[in-house]
Amino acid sequence: VQLQASGGGLVQAGGSLRVSCAASGPTFSSYHMGWFRQAPGKEREFVVCISRRGDSAYYAESVKGRFTISRDNAKNTVSLQMNSLKPEDTAVYYCAADRGFQDVCSSSQYNYDYWGQGTLVTVSS
Repeated sequence: VQLQASGGGLVQAGGSLRVSCAASGPTFSSYHMGWFRQAPGKEREFVVCISRRGDSAYYAESVKGRFTISRDNAKNTVSLQMNSLKPEDTAVYYCAADRGFQDVCSSSQYNYDYWGQGTLVTVSS
């Protein structure tokens, strides 16, 4: 599967932004999907993931209550709605696909088999 992230940009602290990831191929619904981010000079970190059917999601504590993940298997897309953004949310955001057979999605980047190219989100103070 090929992943294409979009929707990044510059937003003021407290604002909102929505990033999306479009997947190619007919088997999108068989993948758990995740969002990760990497800030300048830092390691890539887990943000959120959603199960292949969209019936469960797991959020990093740092974004819980502010970010919401969703997916549309008919349109092969997964989106991340980010509200109440903070300067520390500034990073390149990557979507990723996990073809594993577990029932729930994983927070470990090592479980993910395919990665998008990333989209930059900048939150100004």
